[in-house]
Amino acid sequence: MATLRDPGRRRLLQTSLLASGLSAGGLLSVDAFAQGKARVNMQLGWIVGVNQIGEVVAKRLGFYEQEGIDFAIQPGGPNIDGVAIVASGRHEIGQVSSSPSVMLAVSQGLPIKCFAVGAQKHPFTFFSLAKNPVRKPADLVGKKVGLPSTAAVLLRALLAKNKIAEKDVKFVTVGADMSPLLTGQVDVVTGWLTSTTALKALGPDRVDLTLWDGGVQLYALPYYATTKTLESQPRMIEAFLRATVRGWQYVQAHRDQAVDLLVKEYPNLQREDERVAVDVMLEYSFGGLARTQGWGAMDPAVWQEQINAYAELGQFSARTPRVEDVVWLDGLKATAAQRMGKV
Repeated sequence: MATLRDPGRRRLLQTSLLASGLSAGGLLSVDAFAQGKARVNMQLGWIVGVNQIGEVVAKRLGFYEQEGIDFAIQPGGPNIDGVAIVASGRHEIGQVSSSPSVMLAVSQGLPIKCFAVGAQKHPFTFFSLAKNPVRKPADLVGKKVGLPSTAAVLLRALLAKNKIAEKDVKFVTVGADMSPLLTGQVDVVTGWLTSTTALKALGPDRVDLTLWDGGVQLYALPYYATTKTLESQPRMIEAFLRATVRGWQYVQAHRDQAVDLLVKEYPNLQREDERVAVDVMLEYSFGGLARTQGWGAMDPAVWQEQINAYAELGQFSARTPRVEDVVWLDGLKATAAQRMGKV
């Protein structure tokens, strides 16, 4: 989910990075990549699950190795600031849950850019029950909405987009589980449609209103790297994209086998749940713009709409970034044929 970082913390981090000269520890030289020694760590903001099944498959089937990449996934967690880790040069690339995290980091002066997206539409959803359904934004009026504090900005964006006063909706801070809805503490809970394990608790009476269908069109699972990496090592980024898209294309064509590979890599995952989740995830990965421009594609116009929406909500405390400050399209252009499955 989108995370609204503390501006003071961001300024402190920015100062420390500048003071250290943006140490490039962990960044790779072009010569190292040419010699087939490229180490690529992908830093996440969460623990690994179906959202990374394409990368897991690409790793286990040797696609990264074939591109000269020694690839590893670095899991995140509540106390890990993945954006800060990548911005400092400790790891080569990163992935966050929501595109606003990239925009907010850039607005605070962190030297990162998004170079591809894993989900064409954000799976963030408002869940209710059939006995008290929320099927459209207007139905939120008078309701108690349970959501993590970091996702409050998403609810505010939805209300602003649909001209609903915030005072007409009750914000209730809850955790990630669905029990507050089942026990009647709230009328609505939030989460991702890809979180099939958690959603099982709501049963067949679940009613979904996606953030996207509510008019707030954000990308999910953006991949990012520092501007230094993108400018000095574009071939490494292109190689990563070629291997990764092969992984995702394999998942699309061989879903059962792909889930088997995911569970072998991460035995703590439940195969039955991940098998259901992968079908949902693929709709987001290969839908929308990906249908015509291939996996990972992104539209600068959609990014501009996101920037405009967050600017209107006053989320950019330092400066409002430009689209060219936030996205880097060269890697997508260079890998267009592979991403469209034409090679």
